[in-house]
Amino acid sequence: MGKITTFLMVLFGSAAVALNAGWADDYYYGTNTPPRTIVIGIDLSMSNPLIADDAFAAKVAARVGPMISGLAPRSHLVLRSFGSYDSSANATLNLDILIAPKTARAEDMARLVSSVIAGVPKLVRQGKLRAQNQTNIIAFLDNMAATIDCRAQPATVILASDGVEDSKLANLSHGRGTLPIPSRAIYAGCDQLYIFGLAQGMHDPRQTQRLRDEWTAWSQAAGFKSFTGLNDW
Repeated sequence: MGKITTFLMVLFGSAAVALNAGWADDYYYGTNTPPRTIVIGIDLSMSNPLIADDAFAAKVAARVGPMISGLAPRSHLVLRSFGSYDSSANATLNLDILIAPKTARAEDMARLVSSVIAGVPKLVRQGKLRAQNQTNIIAFLDNMAATIDCRAQPATVILASDGVEDSKLANLSHGRGTLPIPSRAIYAGCDQLYIFGLAQGMHDPRQTQRLRDEWTAWSQAAGFKSFTGLNDW
């Protein structure tokens, strides 16, 4: 609870502590669904329209929230940001939560994460989050793969991103750019990779399909069972 409160204070200020009042210690989960891991990565690169568009950020938040609210106890929820290949630039959005009836209910965590995603444009404008000059999606996925075991617990990775890798590994911002195929299945056994906002800033359905094809091939080689890349919904 203390870590969540500190996280809220850093992002939203003292008023955020009031959210703690909504956590009831006697909550009971009437579910038989197994625990799972959900990793959420928020793309803070300048190419991602989400960091400046309040309406689109709210739309992504509304899409992600229900994917969290049904998590069973002992599920693991991870929230991170990415962009530049610089850990200090992405230190603010860093939260690991173990879903538990008395301390971290799934419904409350869904509201928390949704509020963070919806609030990204405002937080960037306020300088609490820093817009970044690169888009290291592959590096982020490589790092996250080392922290989860999809064979031990079902896992889903959700990226709030335009999917436009722009790094030393690849540049998808131009029509001839391609992604390097993983040499091994670093996400073997993992369920889904989602990208919400794919090619959102390109305004071209051909680019959306190109990026979808690139990430489909990458996700299959990485070991994901499926990939969903949505420009809009």
